[in-house]
Amino acid sequence: METALLKKVGRRVRDLRKQAGLSQEQLGEIAGFHFSYIGGVERAEKNITLVNLQKIADALNVPIIELFAYTSHNNLQVNEKDELLEIIIDELSSFKKSELKKVKVFLDEFF
Repeated sequence: METALLKKVGRRVRDLRKQAGLSQEQLGEIAGFHFSYIGGVERAEKNITLVNLQKIADALNVPIIELFAYTSHNNLQVNEKDELLEIIIDELSSFKKSELKKVKVFLDEFF
């Protein structure tokens, strides 16, 4: 139950962030967190406090109750592939250009 709640809230944070046109880095900057913390919340890796939820809601310019209005997300049925791609893109967005080139070489060699 605990993990399911974190996943639902994390997905809702992600949905609202994307609706606002913000990257994890931008949301983190506005809310006062490192982008990796925002990613951890969205992936349900962080057991976020109410105080931090309020900071994120403020940064998204929504009432905190909006972070718990995740029922509409259940109807979207995001497939697993899209979810994995989002996670990978979010992780790669923090890489330097030189690091991304190395990842590209690795992918070309591996696949």
